[in-house]
Amino acid sequence: MVQDEEKDIATLGGGCFWCLEPIFDGLQGVDKVESGYAGGNVDNPTYEEVCTGTTGHAEVVQIKFNPKIINYREILEIFFFIHDPTQLNRQGNDVGSQYRSVIFYHSSEQKEIADHMIVTLTNQKIYPNSIVTEISPLKTFYRAEEYHQEYYRKNSTQPYCNFIITPKVSKFRQKFGYKLTM
Repeated sequence: MVQDEEKDIATLGGGCFWCLEPIFDGLQGVDKVESGYAGGNVDNPTYEEVCTGTTGHAEVVQIKFNPKIINYREILEIFFFIHDPTQLNRQGNDVGSQYRSVIFYHSSEQKEIADHMIVTLTNQKIYPNSIVTEISPLKTFYRAEEYHQEYYRKNSTQPYCNFIITPKVSKFRQKFGYKLTM
């Protein structure tokens, strides 16, 4: 059995967590992806509370991965590819601070990598507008309610999944399909 010392954790928010989870779920080296909330000022928030935008939390995914197979930089490359980091407090029609682009770092090394990636993407002019992704230390991650876990896998025929998530998953697979386990 692999020891936990060989694992790392990334906590990322880029819109609805239903959109992020299926992207990271099938990657080689990723052991677990959980939807949840981070960055707010209310203990143990509920989905309904977070949706009001008043708790300060962002919808996030927490990714447990083996850095010998996929490193933090690669996780961030995928993160920046699958959402628009130039939209402040929104992704598409999902509007509010709970949908902000955010990287919650777990170490000074993760912060350095995130800062460097934003500088690199800015210098390369990858996006027509400025990157507004927040970079903050993770204080607490709250796991979302069970019905949010694996939401896309369990509900892929729902309209939101069909029209919003499936195109993101397809775009991701076209570019990063070689990194998938299946």
